[in-house]
Parts: sequence; structure tokens; C-alpha cells
Amino acid sequence: MSAAVVAVWLATVLTILSRSHADRNVYPSAGVLFVHVLEREYFKGEFPLYPKSGDAASDPITFNTNLMGFPDRPGWLRYIQRTPHSDGVLYGSPTAEHVGKPTVIEITAYNRRTFETARHNLVINIMATEEFPLPYQAEFYIKNMNVEEMLASEVLGDFLGAVKNVWQPERLNAINITSALDRGGRVPLPINNLKEGVYVMVGADVPFSSCLREVESPHNQLRCSQEMEPVISCDKKFRAQFHIDWCKISLVDINKVAPVYVTRVEPGPGILPEFGDYNPPSESLKSRDYFTDFIVTLAVPAAVAVALLFILGYTMCCRREGVIQLVHHSSIQKSTKEMRSMSKNREISWPLSTLPVFNPVSGEVVPPIHPDSYETTSMPLMQTQTNLQNQITIPQQQPSGDNYVLSTFRRLEVNGIPEERKVAEALNL
Repeated sequence: MSAAVVAVWLATVLTILSRSHADRNVYPSAGVLFVHVLEREYFKGEFPLYPKSGDAASDPITFNTNLMGFPDRPGWLRYIQRTPHSDGVLYGSPTAEHVGKPTVIEITAYNRRTFETARHNLVINIMATEEFPLPYQAEFYIKNMNVEEMLASEVLGDFLGAVKNVWQPERLNAINITSALDRGGRVPLPINNLKEGVYVMVGADVPFSSCLREVESPHNQLRCSQEMEPVISCDKKFRAQFHIDWCKISLVDINKVAPVYVTRVEPGPGILPEFGDYNPPSESLKSRDYFTDFIVTLAVPAAVAVALLFILGYTMCCRREGVIQLVHHSSIQKSTKEMRSMSKNREISWPLSTLPVFNPVSGEVVPPIHPDSYETTSMPLMQTQTNLQNQITIPQQQPSGDNYVLSTFRRLEVNGIPEERKVAEALNL
């Protein structure tokens, strides 16, 4: 291996190590929008080579950002990444109370294909500015933009240029950007060109222009109350790229806003005094033995249970009232068992409908309708034989002569008619 190859290899290793452990310093100004893009290309070189084949340029990479020593970011700093294949963005607007306090943000990148991680720190040094705060602030609601689209430098520059043409200030700064979802807006439907919306606050050093004041006119206020678009003369300067909801514009003059002084309430006797940050107890504290507490916790309920069991057993087995109840219960159970055995052993005669039927034509014996296992106690005495197999109906012949008289006589006798009338009616017929 030549010396040139070794030198190149060492330089590459040193570059990777220096990039992976070096801190990046940024210097935002208080009261001015801060935007920092977490570029995927910057972290790709820090991941080690993966042995399997694959396009490293298309690896899904996600980021985790948090304040050093804490699980989350500061309250003024937000983070967004739409997909693992897009860059992440840190944005927010620091205030004057953060001036002079370096904020260290830990950024951890995850390669979702190789499961490798890379980490570096972002040191945010917030600087003071003489023009903070700008006295005149206007907040616009843009309906056709997402927050990450608005954070792009080109798009934000175009919007500030349109506002500057309408407002004509000497100094104009973007103060803050907020997604409409953070203001209680709804998630848009998955339809093309349907955005979630974004609020953009800008500040200037001159009073609001007449165009911006037009939204405060009674006519436009009436149209807004009727959910109609107000008539704004300068809307055409935004309409080509930005669709602004003029009914949601907010114009604030800080010089006319009365300051609010919050008086601190003196804590009562039930409120603990403030001692600053929480200090965990030292490791020199003596350990406590919980074995005695464990035994007491189990022994007391066990003793109570044994005492109750003894009292119940003595009452039921040794007292006269308990013995009587036990004997009474035993006699009831014995009587019930005896009655059940008697009901199973009783014998009754089978009804005629359960006997075999002889077919005089075919000469076969038809089994009864009900099998032997049928419950006899609920069976009627006589039942009609139906659905007999091979049943043949014998036609009845009309009787004549003496046979007819004899049959009529028998029929009259069955019906209860006296003998004299029987014979007379038989001879007449």
C-alpha cells in the first residue's frame, strides 16, 4: 500500500471523526424567526458502510432533537419532518429572556435501513438586537401552504417581498411561523393541493398601510361575519402565490397595548417555599429493610381470617342452632333424592298408541310412533296413528238387504234409540 493511499485514508477517517463530534454554532437574534435545516446529505457520510447492497442515497433517515440533559426541546423551538426521505427543520422565535444563555440541542440521526445512528450538537447562541421588539406586528393566515414549505428561504423571501411592497417599511422581519394544526386546525383531506395552512407573523417599524387597514372597515367586517371574502385592494399582489384569508389577519400596535402587571400572590401556610432546582438525595442514605413491614402486612390479615373461620366453625358445628340447621338441610337433601329415585322407578301401562299396529292388507307389523325412551309420564292415553308406511285404505261397500237392515239396527242401537223404534225404522227403511 502506497503512502498516498494511506494518507488519503487517514484524512477521510479524521474528517468523519471531526464531523461526528464537532459542535455547530448558530447565532440567531431575539425576536427574529430562526430556521435551521437538518440536511440528510450531511449525516449520510457519518454512517458506516453497510455490507448489503442498496442505494444509500434513498435510505430513510429520521431525526430526534432534544435539549441536552432533557427529553424535549425548549418551548420556543419546534421541529418538523414530513417524511423520512425529506430534511428536518428546526424553527422558532427566541425571546429576550433567552439572550446570553447558550442552548445546546442534541441531534440524533437514525438510518432506518441500516439501524445506524449519528449524533452531533447544535449550539444556539441567542443575540440581542436593538430593533427588538418591532412596534407594529401583523399576522397573516396563508391557506395554500404547509409549514415546511413556508420555511424554505425562497418562499419566505417571496412572501416578505410581497408584504414589503404593500406595507413599505424600512425594516421588516419575520417574527414567527406556526402551523394551523397547532392553532386547533383540522388535518386536511388527502387531496392534491389541499394544505393545512400556516400563520406568519411579521413586524415592521412603520404604521400599517391603508391596504392592511381595509379589513377593519365595517363593510368588510360584515362580509367576514357572513363568511364571505372581504374586498382588499392589495390582494392581487399576493394571490399569484399566496392565498391569504383576510378575515383572520391580526394587526397589533405594541405601543397602544397596555402592559399587564401580574402581582405575585404570597403563598399561604400550605404552600411549600421555592428552593430552586430539584436536588436528588445523595447515595449515602441508609437503606431501609422492608421485611418486617412485609411480614406485618401478611400476618395481620391472616390472623383475622383464621379467627373468623374458627368462630364460624364453632357456631355451625358446636352450637345447637347450627346443628339444627345442618340436620334440617341434610333431611331436605335426603328427601329430594328419595323422591327423584321414586319418580324414575314408577311403572305405568303403555297406551294403545304406543303398541305395534298390524296392517291387515300388507301383513306387516308397523312399530309404534313413540320409541321406548319416550317420556311416559306426559304421554296421552290415546293418540292417532299417522304417517304409517304402506297404509292402504279399504273402500267401504254399500250394504243391501238383510245386511243393510242389520247394520242400520246396530247403528240405531249404538245411538241409544228404543228397540220398538229401532225395528219400525229398520222395516220402513
